[in-house]
Amino acid sequence: MNNLLRVLLYISAGLLVFFSACKPDKAPDTPPVSNDYVFKQPADFPAPMYDFKNNTVTQAGFELGRKLFYDPALSKDSTISCGTCHKQYAAFSDVGHHISHGIQSRLGTRNSPALFNIAWSPTFFWDGGVTHIELQPLAPITNPVEMDETMAGVVTKISKIAAYRPMFKAAFGSDTVTTQAIMRSLAQFMGMMVSHQSKYDKVLRGEASFTPDEQAGYVLFKNNCAACHTEPLFTDFSFRNNGLDTAFTDEGRKHITLQNADLGKFKVPSLRNAAITFPYMHDGRIETLEDVMEHYTKGIKNSPTLDNVLKTPIVLTPTQKAQLILFIKTLTDNTFITDKRFSEPVK
Repeated sequence: MNNLLRVLLYISAGLLVFFSACKPDKAPDTPPVSNDYVFKQPADFPAPMYDFKNNTVTQAGFELGRKLFYDPALSKDSTISCGTCHKQYAAFSDVGHHISHGIQSRLGTRNSPALFNIAWSPTFFWDGGVTHIELQPLAPITNPVEMDETMAGVVTKISKIAAYRPMFKAAFGSDTVTTQAIMRSLAQFMGMMVSHQSKYDKVLRGEASFTPDEQAGYVLFKNNCAACHTEPLFTDFSFRNNGLDTAFTDEGRKHITLQNADLGKFKVPSLRNAAITFPYMHDGRIETLEDVMEHYTKGIKNSPTLDNVLKTPIVLTPTQKAQLILFIKTLTDNTFITDKRFSEPVK
């Protein structure tokens, strides 16, 4: 082998090693994206109000929000978590309590609303005082009769809990605990609470059928209730005076707008899961669905801001009331209230 050939062989061998080294590495074993942590818009639902493009749901972000949701460290004396007043088995309402119960047994003035499908909600709380899902947790955290904490206090306490730092790092790229990261993770967790697996939904998808009485109740619903409890979310998110009072100890929407025209108006709640979110109305004054029927057929009280749709009494026979209740019960989503993704993490 002459020198020239030897040199060429060396060069060829070197190039072989070089190009072999430059081959793209095998793709890293990144964990697959689970569909369990992808926001899915039900086909018959409108586009959500919350834009998840600005806060993409990830498993790490969702799990951080889940841990924070159930952590009593968010309250001043570390006794009350979000989950205390929003129980999964009751569609994240405070079933059985007329009004909210805060730290040191302090009582609020309004019933804790259920939490589901809130990604579609343009406003939050009975008076619509908050207009963004990422700001919604601030109200109960800082309310003196609920959690009575400050965000500075929450950040300080969460920063001292060792388990959180890797969770913040995984979710947002930094282990520094910030108010924004807390709010965004909670938004991911709560925004994923989508309820659309009730019998009603299955009937609409052709997967189930109403009984004759449920079907009769559905017709009654569309004739008497749908103007405010609009399908498919079963609320139009409006604020209305539904005839509970003639004098108002709670101003309702007026507390936010300062407009007399909004006196005694409260946000129309969704009828989804209504059978398991008792008691009813903004102050939980009505215990049962049967009593709700009595209110709308015989108990409407007139006042200057009474909603127009209630100025003509609703007339229902006892049989029709029972059929309407049977239809409302088809809106209970047992899949949602038993979904382990939303349950309290094991400590």
